[in-house]
Amino acid sequence: METERSFSFGRAEVTTLAPSAAPALRRLYLVRFGFAVVWAILLTSTGADLNPVSVGLLVLYPVFDVAAAVVDLRSSRTSTLAVNAAVSALAAVGLAVAAAAGVPAVLRVWGAWAIVSGLVQLVVGVRRRALGGQVPMMLAGGISVLAGASFAAMAGADDPAVAGVAGYAAVGGVFFLVSALRLGRAARGN
Repeated sequence: METERSFSFGRAEVTTLAPSAAPALRRLYLVRFGFAVVWAILLTSTGADLNPVSVGLLVLYPVFDVAAAVVDLRSSRTSTLAVNAAVSALAAVGLAVAAAAGVPAVLRVWGAWAIVSGLVQLVVGVRRRALGGQVPMMLAGGISVLAGASFAAMAGADDPAVAGVAGYAAVGGVFFLVSALRLGRAARGN
């Protein structure tokens, strides 16, 4: 069963999902919200330095993003999500390697990942805008790009710390929650 259709308007391509895809997307967004909040709390509790637990958490976040992208891809057939899954998988490997070099290297990898995944999130949100509930995803994508640049800049600070990454994840989680709530409202309106 096809759940996605693409329409081209000049250079812009708009992707609409079948209404049946909205509940699955809403559930996924709620799970992503819960994961992001719990993850941020756990990362914050590990302290400012890299240690085995914080490194494990840092690698886990993009691994979870890969899983979420695959679930989303299966339910919505939005091919751009395959790019997100690949970028997140590379980020997980990059973070594991960067952890051996220290916090600045981790922040650079995290920043690059935030920029690229933010751009992908923005594109997916724009393509899904007819579905409803996507404005928060578009905003989150844009903020992710800015935050990624900020992480890369923080890597050059005198005493860089990974604590800001927890805030980034928590804010991203809130955007997923808002989008899930808006998707629910849009579904009830249809």
